[in-house]
Amino acid sequence: MIAGEQASRQTGASGQGVDASELDAWLAAELQVARFRDYCPNGLQVEGRPVVRHIIAAVTASEAAIRHAIAAGADSLLVHHGWFWKNEDPRVRGIRRARLSLVLGHELNLFAYHLPLDAHPSWGNNAQLAEVLGLEPDRIGGVPRTAGHDNLIWLGRAPGVATVGELAARVAGQLARTPTLIGDPAQPLGTVAWCTGAAQGMLQDAIDAGAQAYITGEISEPTVHLARETGTAFLAAGHHATERYGVQALGRAIAERFGVRVDFVDIDNPV
Repeated sequence: MIAGEQASRQTGASGQGVDASELDAWLAAELQVARFRDYCPNGLQVEGRPVVRHIIAAVTASEAAIRHAIAAGADSLLVHHGWFWKNEDPRVRGIRRARLSLVLGHELNLFAYHLPLDAHPSWGNNAQLAEVLGLEPDRIGGVPRTAGHDNLIWLGRAPGVATVGELAARVAGQLARTPTLIGDPAQPLGTVAWCTGAAQGMLQDAIDAGAQAYITGEISEPTVHLARETGTAFLAAGHHATERYGVQALGRAIAERFGVRVDFVDIDNPV
């Protein structure tokens, strides 16, 4: 096993299979891929074997994740962070060549879902983070109350948590990672907003929606000043740490629907 990896068997039984094209179409419909203005293509990014029987799920399609899939004898890799991002160098050189060579050489399918997996009401990163942290989403007509770009910010409450400091402690305990907190730990907690990953640029949207605290993955220099000057607490809990859960929930849904084997590998990332 590669250093930093933690593998866990999820569900499903190897031997059963589904056509890769059928799985791709089902995921596109269930995740409503077409409605998002994303920074990368969502869906089957690299075509491999025609039948999917064993999937390795991971947060990112890194070389470590690819090698784990190969070692496990899997035919597919399912990730949140795939490839072919807008404005990146399109040439097949360096790490791109190494990754592509491994995937193509071993006929792996690469399925990747970015914003659609953040936003899904039950399998998504925001929904799953709420479950992990014990957050209770506000709902309007049964639908989570949202804000920001593509309605990616969720809003709600943290039952049993009275202050910003208590919220930070819960985040640390549940994610096994001490968040960067900008704000007064003694500040009373009301509405909480959250958006996993690199959503620090959406802090103003959370403020405009009435949040007293905002949880995301990363932090940038302007974020500190905005949080301090508005009195809205900001918690950066780690990009990877906040996005470990959506791909696992999606893997369970695939296994239940199609009977294929899905295993999750957590390749540690401190960011």
